[in-house]
Amino acid sequence: MTGQILGGRYEILERVGGGGMALVYKAHDLLLNRHVAVKVLRQQYIHDEEFIHRFGREAQSAAALSHPNIVSIYDVGQDEDVHYIVMEYVEGMTLNDLIKQKAPLQVEEAVHIASQICDALDHAHANEIIHRDIKPHNILMGKNGRVKVTDFGIARAGTSSSITQTGSVVGSVHYFSPEHAKGIAAGAKSDLYSLGIVLYQMLTGKLPFLADSPISVALKHLQENVEEPRKVNPLIPQSVENIILKAMRKKPEQRYQSAVEMLSDLETCLLPERRNEPKLDDPDLDDGDDDEKTKVVPAIRSDRFEEDSEPEGKKRRRAAPWIWTIVFLVVVGGLLAGIYYVKAQFAVKEVLVPDVVGEHVEKAEAMLVEASLTPKITYENSDTIEKDHVIDQSHKNMKLVEGSEVTLTVSHGVELKTLDDYVGKKWKDVQKTLKEMGIDDSQIDVTTRYDDQPEDTILEQSPKPDEEFDPAKVEVKIVVSLGKEKHKMPDLTGKTVEEADAILLQKNLSRVKGKEGITEQHTFLQPKGKIFDQWPYKPDQEVESGTNNIIYYVSAGPPEDAGQMLVTLPELKPEEEGSASSFRIVITDAQYENYEYRTFDITKPELLNVPVIVTKERNAVIKMFRNDQHYDTKTVTYNDYLQQKEGMKLNQASPTPTPDPAGDQSAAATPQPNESANPPEQGGQ
Repeated sequence: MTGQILGGRYEILERVGGGGMALVYKAHDLLLNRHVAVKVLRQQYIHDEEFIHRFGREAQSAAALSHPNIVSIYDVGQDEDVHYIVMEYVEGMTLNDLIKQKAPLQVEEAVHIASQICDALDHAHANEIIHRDIKPHNILMGKNGRVKVTDFGIARAGTSSSITQTGSVVGSVHYFSPEHAKGIAAGAKSDLYSLGIVLYQMLTGKLPFLADSPISVALKHLQENVEEPRKVNPLIPQSVENIILKAMRKKPEQRYQSAVEMLSDLETCLLPERRNEPKLDDPDLDDGDDDEKTKVVPAIRSDRFEEDSEPEGKKRRRAAPWIWTIVFLVVVGGLLAGIYYVKAQFAVKEVLVPDVVGEHVEKAEAMLVEASLTPKITYENSDTIEKDHVIDQSHKNMKLVEGSEVTLTVSHGVELKTLDDYVGKKWKDVQKTLKEMGIDDSQIDVTTRYDDQPEDTILEQSPKPDEEFDPAKVEVKIVVSLGKEKHKMPDLTGKTVEEADAILLQKNLSRVKGKEGITEQHTFLQPKGKIFDQWPYKPDQEVESGTNNIIYYVSAGPPEDAGQMLVTLPELKPEEEGSASSFRIVITDAQYENYEYRTFDITKPELLNVPVIVTKERNAVIKMFRNDQHYDTKTVTYNDYLQQKEGMKLNQASPTPTPDPAGDQSAAATPQPNESANPPEQGGQ
C-alpha cells in the first residue's frame, strides 16, 4: 500500500507492524502535516461483516479514551474496500523489543513502565473499557520516555499465540487470566493479571508459563502456580515480588480490586521501608476444596444393597420412557426459544442520521438521541462558526443502526492566543511579533515615558503574559521607555559655583564631586570666582537626567603678570583731505583675539588712544584698516608696559602709513568680546 492515499488525506509511507486482524502503517497526514499510524483491516476480512462491524465499533470505543499513556485515535474511515483507523504515531519501539534487548530490566525502570501502563488501565476501566490483550507487543516506548498502551478493544484472531473460541475467548495465550482461558467474561481484574505477567517478564526475562501448545499454556494459567520471581532474579525487592504475586492470583477476588489500588502499590514499592517487607501470604494455602478433605462415611452393607436393588430396578424401568419424553420436550422447547431469542438479538433496526450542522450543540444532541443515536462531541476552534454550534458531523445523509455513535465537531469559538512576557524586550522586535499574530496597528496603543531602562525598552504590557484573548478584538497596550529624561544644558557662564550647583539640581544634574569638578584658571573672560566655561556639555546641548560628570571652569582672575596700558596709535589720515575715510581697529592681546575695537569715519588726520593688556608671553597687536584695506599695524610688548609703568613714553611710529609687506587686503575676523580659545577637555586654558 506504500504511496496510496486513504480518504484523500493519509499518504501511506511504510509498514511498521501488524497482527492477526490488521496491518499497521506509518502515514503522513496531508491536511495537518504530521505523521500518523494507520491500522488497516486485513484483506481476508474485508467481506466479513462481523469483522468490519467489530473493527469500526471497537475503534470508536477506544477513541473515547484520552490519556497521555494511551495512543490517541484520530479518525475511522473507509476508502473503497479498505477499512482503516488513524491513530497517534509513536516514534520508538515496543516493550517487547525492549525486553528482547535488555531483559531483565532494572527494577526502577520496570516499575516505572508498569506504573504508566497501570495509569492507562485505570482511565480505560473508568470508561468501562477492558483491554483484554495487555502484553509487551501492545506497549509502545516513546523516545521521550512516555509509555503508550495501544490496541484497546481490537481482538486478535488466528495467530499461533492466541486462542479463539467463537464468542468467548480472544487474546494472547501467554498473558491470559484464568477466567479468560475458561471463556468467562474478562473484567478489569483480568487486565491487572496480564499486567502482572508483563512486570514478571520485564524483571525475569522469561514468561511465567510455557508449553508446547496454546491449550497447554492456558491450562497452566488455570492449574499451576507461578515460579516466584525472586528465585529467577534475586535482585527483585520483596515488595515488587509481592505486587506480581498479588496481581497473578488465580481467583479474581484475591487480586488487586482496581488499577488505582495496584498503581498505589507500584508508586511506593521502592521506598526504603518497603523493599524488604514480609513476603505476601498465599490465601489458598488454608482454603482447600471441602470435597477433597478426608471424611468418615457410613459403610454400605451388601445384603441391604441386594434387597433394595430389585424394587428400584423395576421402578426405573417403568419411569424411563416418561422421563426421556419430558427431557426431549424440554430440549426442543429450549432450542426453539433460543432460536427466537437469537433472531431477536440480531434483528437490526436502521435509522436516518439527522443533519445537525449549524445547530447549537444541545439541540444537536437532543436530535440525535431522539433518533436513537449516540452523540459524541469533539471541539475545535473556528473563526467562522459561533461557539457551541456544530461545524461538522460524521455519517451525513446515511442510515445507521440504532445506538450507533455520531461524532459532532463543535466550535470552540475563535482560537484564543496569549502574549509572551515582553517586558524588557525591544518594542521594534515585539511589534513584528504582534503583526505575525494578526494584531493590527490600530489595536495597539503605545505610550512612552522616561525611565532608567534604555530607549525603546518595553516597561509594561496588557494583556499580561498567558492571559487569553481574541486576536481580532484585543486592544494591546504597551508602555515604552524613552530612556532617561533629557534637558537642555543650562548656560553656567558668569555664575558662581553655588549658583551653578543650584541650577543643575533643578534639572536632576550635578557636577563631578569634590575638587575634580572645579578647574580654576586665570582668564580675562570672567571676574574671579565666576564660571567662564563648562564641560562636557555646552549650553543648549541635550543631556540625560541624572548626569553627574559636569566640570566647571572657574576664573582665578587675570594672569598675575597682566599689564593694562593705553597705546597711542600712529596718526590716522583720510585718503584725501576733506573726504571721509572709514577706519576699523582690530585688537589681539592677552584678553582678546581679533577683537573689533572700533569702526569710525574721519575727514582729517586724527590721533587715537587704544587700551590693551599684555603679559610676558602675550604681546598686543593692533591692526588698522582704512576703507577695508590694511593701513598699519602696531605691536606692544610686556617691556613697553614696564616702561610706561615707570613713566617713560612709548616710541611712536611714523605717521606716514606703511603698507603691509604681506599685502593683507582682507578684512579681519569679527569675534565677540570675551571670545577665547576653548579650554582643553580636562585641563586649563
